[in-house]
Amino acid sequence: MIDSKIKGVLSKLSHVLLGKRMIIAKSRKELDKMREVGELIAEVRETLRSMIEPGISTLDLNVVAEKMMRDAGAIPTFIGYKPHGMIPFPFAICASVNEQIVHGFSNKTPLKEGDIVSLDMAATYNGFVGDTAFTAPVGKITDDLKQLLLVTEQCLHLGIAQCYPGNKVGDIGHAVQSHAEKFNYGIVRDYTGHGIGRSMHEAPQIANYGRAGTREKIRSGYCFAIEPMINLGTHETKTLDDKWTVVTKDGKASAHFEHTIAILEDGPEILTLTKEQKNQLKKGKSESVTA
Repeated sequence: MIDSKIKGVLSKLSHVLLGKRMIIAKSRKELDKMREVGELIAEVRETLRSMIEPGISTLDLNVVAEKMMRDAGAIPTFIGYKPHGMIPFPFAICASVNEQIVHGFSNKTPLKEGDIVSLDMAATYNGFVGDTAFTAPVGKITDDLKQLLLVTEQCLHLGIAQCYPGNKVGDIGHAVQSHAEKFNYGIVRDYTGHGIGRSMHEAPQIANYGRAGTREKIRSGYCFAIEPMINLGTHETKTLDDKWTVVTKDGKASAHFEHTIAILEDGPEILTLTKEQKNQLKKGKSESVTA
């Protein structure tokens, strides 16, 4: 009798135990707040994307990102973020160039023709966090880099496509890994996607590799940040002396794409889209239905 009561409470709360952490399903009202912050940070992302060209610095991009977030009434989530034993992160965005994978510091060095730059950003608004990232070319880039960016973004969407109620968290990593390995790319293993909501990093960890049909069951109401990090060479990484910037061990380029998503009864909803992108998506779906 006690066991059934406990199960009933857990079911109503939609929590799944994960060691000492829980995967927390969001209510309808909470999902609406996640949509708001997702749209807000997507607007920042697209503004920064439009600014990338030879000669601009990542510090210039950081200044614009922080101003946009604060002007919208949001808090730049990354500023002051301090995992155990780390110094507080000092910028509104992570700006990682070429062989830098994640957590790069913004600086005054102008971006050059042929570079690639990964921008990762998060905002907190009305108590909830939206997190997104992309890698962009700076001017013209090599065919090898074009393919790396294309495949990494494809990995993101293949991972998102696994996010249906009843599937397993391991299905996400398996989809990413299966696609990336077709191109002999290195899949970053030391850094992962994650649950997201009131905190930037919630359970579960979402690796970009793994076996299908393993790990936790995906349930309606969960919110995930899916973020493949794919390297042109080895999967191995190292951290620079600033204790934050992570680079590829072999010095080859890396790409990074991320969306915050919600799992609904009928599948995944990408939350980090602008109003315009959402309208385009709706239009595309209606056209595909009528075609």
